[in-house]
Amino acid sequence: MTASVVIPPAAALILGGLILPMLPAGLRRLAILVLPLVTLLLIWQVPDGLSLKTSFLGYELALVRSDALARLFATVFAVMAFAGGLFALNQSRLVELAAAFCYAGTAIGVVFAGDLLTVFIFWELMAIASTVVVWSAGASARSAGLRYASIHLLGGVLLMAGVAGEIAGTGIAGFGKMSLDSLPRWLILAGFLLNAGAPPLSAWLPDAYPESSWSGMVFLSAFTTKTAVYVLLRGFPGTELLVYGGLFIVFYGIVYAILENDMRRILAYSIVNQVGFMVTGIGIGTEMALNGAAAHAFTHIVYKALLLMSAGSVLYMTGKRKCTDLGGLFRTMPVTTICGIVGALSISSFPLTSGFVSKSMISEAAGMQQLAWVWYLLAAASAGVFLHAGIKFPWFVFFQKDSGLRPDDPPWNMRAAMILFAAICIGIGVVPGPLYALLPYKVDFVPYTASHVVFYLQLLLFSGLAFFLMLGWLKRTLTITLDVDWFYRALGPALARHLDRAIVSSWNGSLGAGMRALQRIPDGAQRFLGPESALARTWPTGVMAFWTTVMLGVYLILSYL
Repeated sequence: MTASVVIPPAAALILGGLILPMLPAGLRRLAILVLPLVTLLLIWQVPDGLSLKTSFLGYELALVRSDALARLFATVFAVMAFAGGLFALNQSRLVELAAAFCYAGTAIGVVFAGDLLTVFIFWELMAIASTVVVWSAGASARSAGLRYASIHLLGGVLLMAGVAGEIAGTGIAGFGKMSLDSLPRWLILAGFLLNAGAPPLSAWLPDAYPESSWSGMVFLSAFTTKTAVYVLLRGFPGTELLVYGGLFIVFYGIVYAILENDMRRILAYSIVNQVGFMVTGIGIGTEMALNGAAAHAFTHIVYKALLLMSAGSVLYMTGKRKCTDLGGLFRTMPVTTICGIVGALSISSFPLTSGFVSKSMISEAAGMQQLAWVWYLLAAASAGVFLHAGIKFPWFVFFQKDSGLRPDDPPWNMRAAMILFAAICIGIGVVPGPLYALLPYKVDFVPYTASHVVFYLQLLLFSGLAFFLMLGWLKRTLTITLDVDWFYRALGPALARHLDRAIVSSWNGSLGAGMRALQRIPDGAQRFLGPESALARTWPTGVMAFWTTVMLGVYLILSYL
């Protein structure tokens, strides 16, 4: 170990999460709020460079390595753990709270990991903890959690194969920028992209996250996909493939979010959509684009958690999650409605909100690189985001027709968490300087220029006009949207049942044929060996002599060969 004493920031949340269920109720509620703040303090105590290392199987492991990028992600993860814990103070499922804190801690462990082996260990622990968060929602989430675990175990296998091949090929375990010049690096990239929600297995996210509890999805939205964004920023900046993949993810998320009726699945698909913006920025690879991807990951964690807190509050107070069952809630849930609108404006990159000062950096980077087609597609995608998350979510949940529901705003702690994140969304949007100061590269970007503000206002306002003009088409019904998870949720089990029936039928047929063959053996033996068989008959002496002569002749011939 290094001589200086450095406490890994991940340790506070992981160890704290493990002991949470053992604490009395009052002390547990205090620990839920204090542990993330302690973690935040530890994060800012870690100096730049390698602070904690050890050796394993002849390889040097960098357990804690910090720089501006790691500090940025670790900071927002700790803030998210605090706000998520505040929101979940009323959660009676202690397993969920313990798993959620371990989940946040392992994400911070990945962020500070300086080698591939340490990344992999925390990566897999993160998958286990997040699966427990899904499962803790109850019996209704068990199947979704099992599918979630299966997909992430597949991602872990890909990542481990890539890490093993990379270490075997290079002889070092360090984690830094990599080019796609070997199979192990392709496998590492595939493992990272799977956690980012990239096709063709993107459906794991909207399949599993909405089945978690009203508080569980708030935690789930923050760590897995954004940790994937972090490792892509660290390992594959400037990889052109990510531009195309990121744009595909963007529009995939938009299309499915527009089709959805379930408010939490709408927001789940919008997670995928927003990660697509970040992946596109990573693929562009300039300092402006990488700053934009990192800044957008920071702001996305906050405004997406705010949106999911708003949706979770509705679910907590009404027990309903489908847009067709909701509406008119603004009358009795004003705080939830206002906070939900702030989150919706932020995700839509509305001026004076956090999304405006982060997402626009990615578009600006595309323009600076003369990637006109990327710029136009990102602009179109921004309009699409406003359609499904900026207007559709608050309109169908809080406004539209009166559903007759009259729930109150949720308890004080849930309101406090939403107000905190709404204030951060507006604060960053109004004064982006502190966020820009945390970014890995020097920021030379001014978001509030007249042309930039007017362009986004025009884009968003015309998108809003299109929404209300097409409201009859966008109005949701009780339908189910099929995604690629249909292949392993429906088609796969159907093929398995068909194959099972075929195998059982084949086995039963073979077994029946074998039994019939065994039953014929005594009959055959009776025919050949019984008292009436040919062998039991009396044979003439001449016949016996003839066959004896034949046998002796054959023996004589064989003896001369």
